[in-house]
Amino acid sequence: MKKFRFVAPVLIALFGFSEKHTFPPDTFCGIDNVAFQVDEEVSFTVFYAVAGIYVNAGTATFTSKLETINNRPVYHVTGEGKTNSSYDWIYRVRDKYETYIDTATMQPLKFIRNVNEGGYKKYENITFNKSANTAVTTKGVYQVPSCVQDVVSSMYYARNIDFSKLRPEDKIPFSMFLDNEVFNMYIRYVGKEDIKTKYGKFRAIKLKPLLLKGQIFEGGEKMTVWVTDDANHIPIRVESPVVVGKVKIDMMSHANLRHPLNSLIKRK
Repeated sequence: MKKFRFVAPVLIALFGFSEKHTFPPDTFCGIDNVAFQVDEEVSFTVFYAVAGIYVNAGTATFTSKLETINNRPVYHVTGEGKTNSSYDWIYRVRDKYETYIDTATMQPLKFIRNVNEGGYKKYENITFNKSANTAVTTKGVYQVPSCVQDVVSSMYYARNIDFSKLRPEDKIPFSMFLDNEVFNMYIRYVGKEDIKTKYGKFRAIKLKPLLLKGQIFEGGEKMTVWVTDDANHIPIRVESPVVVGKVKIDMMSHANLRHPLNSLIKRK
């Protein structure tokens, strides 16, 4: 990940090996979707800060639809991110990520990435052959682990993890295919806490994902993510230092959640 992905702070913020309590790599294999439903929509505002002053820099929105690929029902999940027009002159972003997730296995069958960031453009189309354990791209055919995820499917898979079974500092490893490479990732469970966001005050689950070093984000566990402490497990805040300043991402709106948002203590 040599370039900054505008949508990526939300995408990779739910994932992530543990020196204390390591879950087997196949933890990301075979899970039922109990967290989201078709036609869900969650939107975020991205704030950027230098010298402690946050400005509204852009938005990111995630939607899910039910479609079919090769007669198999799939969740078609789309994540789109863009900078505000007033911020475009600094760093214009128009990104779109799509994944097609097998509804029976929660494994991705196809992934599309269309990135336009500050003059950098990239289009990627990946087909996952689950029977052969390969990822087919325009650059070739790559061998991948049996339960490999893409950057978007990882997020939706992770939302279905039963965090009540974890202890603080537990880590869950998984593999992710991106840029024609397999990355060994993990998410570290920190614990629970109440947090105030631009949307309101929530009971939240606090997580630390392993990040890949890029031009903007530093590698390691410097990003912190909070997801709702309810059955939805939607991200409500992401915070991370960047090369210059900080980024903060807050959930600002939602529609068609599968479960009541009963982690909300008080709406702002």
